[in-house]
Amino acid sequence: MAGKLMHAVHYSSCGGGPSDLKYVEVPLPTPKKDEVLIKVEAASLSPIDWKIQQGVLKPMFPRELPQIPGTDVAGEVVQVGSGVKNVKAGDKVVAMLSFANGGGLAEFVVAKANLTVPRPPEVSAAEGAGLPAAGLMAHQALTDSAGIKLDGSGKPTNILITGASDGVGHYAVQLAKLGNTHITATCAPEHIDFVKTLGADEVVDETSPDGQALKCPSGKKYDIVIHCAAPTSWSTFEPNLASNAKIFDVNPTPSAIKTYALKKLTFNKKQLIPVLLSGKAENLDFLVKLVKEGKLKTVIDSTYSMSKPEDAWAKNADNKVIGKIIVEP
Repeated sequence: MAGKLMHAVHYSSCGGGPSDLKYVEVPLPTPKKDEVLIKVEAASLSPIDWKIQQGVLKPMFPRELPQIPGTDVAGEVVQVGSGVKNVKAGDKVVAMLSFANGGGLAEFVVAKANLTVPRPPEVSAAEGAGLPAAGLMAHQALTDSAGIKLDGSGKPTNILITGASDGVGHYAVQLAKLGNTHITATCAPEHIDFVKTLGADEVVDETSPDGQALKCPSGKKYDIVIHCAAPTSWSTFEPNLASNAKIFDVNPTPSAIKTYALKKLTFNKKQLIPVLLSGKAENLDFLVKLVKEGKLKTVIDSTYSMSKPEDAWAKNADNKVIGKIIVEP
């Protein structure tokens, strides 16, 4: 397919806004060894996509400009590079691309075969596209980091999930519900009923005095916190924590990393621990199967056309998203 063109969305500089995203024609990519070429049926946006465009993560990301944003896609494999054994042309799949290179907002993408998994017919392209970055982060924070067993076999655990209506948060509530947990969640007042439907036992208005203080309505102390909301001080968390509590911050700031180091140095049993995503195909496959089985759902905030990316990008930047934003070619 060398020499052919496709449509994609890109931006040429960091620090701009939605109007900097342009719908353009670019060369169709070619899969190399251990890569697959996917015809995109749906992509999803994450807050980190906007942060990368703003230059917040320079010099790590973006690796080069112009940048085609987006890391989460679902579609159909049209070509495989040498060495690919897990999928073949014609397969429906879900894939995660790298934050450094992006590429998701395009008619076709090249993905690593080791982060591409089959998508059964019971899982729509939009449902699948929502999963990679947000679903994998929620899964990693709960299982690898916090040690929650999603088959319900673990010891009873009191969990706080902040920002429970957003991309990571709405998956975290649903996954935590599969464990032996009591879930307290915080969110905007208009999202309280929605978060209750996800399985949270207690939901607190994050704008109320108790919500800002992160207090559990029933007075429970938290064993685990999955922190998906805006940066919050240690002094706010600390009074609500059980003696050996751990806070897992999925959006760590320099201040959070400093707090983590300080608590480690002082051998404090209560700790704040940054979570950096390490995408794994087996975990993505697990999430896709949960969606197929009806045990996990991707809640779609809104759907936009790739040919008019400004509205989707503005929505992604306003920080009032319920679940995931989907973009379709």
